[in-house]
Amino acid sequence: MRVDIKPLSVNEAWKGRRFKTDAYKKYEKDVLKQLKPMNIPDGELEIVIQVGFSNKGSDIDNIAKPFIDILQKKYGFNDSRAYALVLLKRIVPKGQEYISFSIFECLKIID
Repeated sequence: MRVDIKPLSVNEAWKGRRFKTDAYKKYEKDVLKQLKPMNIPDGELEIVIQVGFSNKGSDIDNIAKPFIDILQKKYGFNDSRAYALVLLKRIVPKGQEYISFSIFECLKIID
């Protein structure tokens, strides 16, 4: 289904400046420590993120922007190069939550 309207960005959805919370700063620091070196392909990118939540009510889209911002900080790419984003949700026991990802060259965009 197609909706003929300009999508609203996160920046357009909120008024005023947003500041990183202490929880976000800690999360960013902890994630950056665990990220291993990797080569990011040139050109358009496809980012696949799988999240293990212990709560079925967790919204999968809420994790995408902060996590992708951390990835671009670590690996030195601009997330405007992401042309495909796949989010996968898995339910895991409490205490076994995780996030995994892959970054590929985006080979084809579906029209």
